[in-house]
Amino acid sequence: MTSTVREVTAHHNQFNARATVSCTLDNLQAKHPCFALGGKPNNKGRIHLPVSPACNIACKFCERSINTTDQRPGVTGEILTPEAALDVVGQAVALAPDITVVGIAGPGDTLATPHAFKTFRLVKAAFPQMIRCMSTNGLLLADKIEELLEVGIDTLTVTVNEVDPRRLAQINDRVVYKGRLYTGLAAAELLIVNQLEGIRLAAEAGVLIKVNTVLVPGVNDAHIGRIAHTVKKAGAGLYNIIPLIPNALMSDVAAPSCVLIDAARADAERHLTVFRHCQHCRADAIGVPGGKDYGEQIYRNRVRQENTFSHG
Repeated sequence: MTSTVREVTAHHNQFNARATVSCTLDNLQAKHPCFALGGKPNNKGRIHLPVSPACNIACKFCERSINTTDQRPGVTGEILTPEAALDVVGQAVALAPDITVVGIAGPGDTLATPHAFKTFRLVKAAFPQMIRCMSTNGLLLADKIEELLEVGIDTLTVTVNEVDPRRLAQINDRVVYKGRLYTGLAAAELLIVNQLEGIRLAAEAGVLIKVNTVLVPGVNDAHIGRIAHTVKKAGAGLYNIIPLIPNALMSDVAAPSCVLIDAARADAERHLTVFRHCQHCRADAIGVPGGKDYGEQIYRNRVRQENTFSHG
């Protein structure tokens, strides 16, 4: 790490030592629904704040959308400003006191625009007891590590769909990095290098990391063990296999069967603890996963907007 990162890391660790919320893995198993182990969640709630509109990579299965019906990642009813998101947190906690986690998972990438960090700063000041959780594709993670630590992100989820560039090129269409467009093998190589370096830096700083992998039959299903082994070496502590939802450029790819999912999880568990109750949550989900979602009540006055997402 550079000297600047070491200084920020030291400050981050000192803050965590004094914090009300102790983000050890044991604590997170009790308070964070996405870090709970076993076949059942811990009945704690989370709120996802849809403040990140743009993405800097294009996964072939991804079709982000503004609507009120689809139950999958990348979907929200509206894009919030950081200030509006803070107001939503207050309303949500009043309705659902079991909410312990404020997360930002899109609908674009959290590091592609500054909105997520601005939102987390506001949440940290107003709701310091909340666990702050961020999801990212990891392309900019190493570049943004100092700001991530300064903001005080407690848990981090990084989506790593392959560690072999040849196979990742079948999943990812393109990458935009520092104003330059990369496609094919070059895009895949760049993304993998940046993801693993970002995970390493975040883990060295004491951030707890979960890795998500979208299980794509015929592409990465036979290589889950290698992915899990690689991200564990980089510093990940928990692994989540997400079954492909056939969509976009992969709409003709069959979703993985339960047998294939179980085999992939068994392969991953040789290396990492596997999270087993992912709910394919929307980017504006509110409440306990698998239980009542309060999004309709919180967003009852939302205005329908045109889809303004961009890949950067």
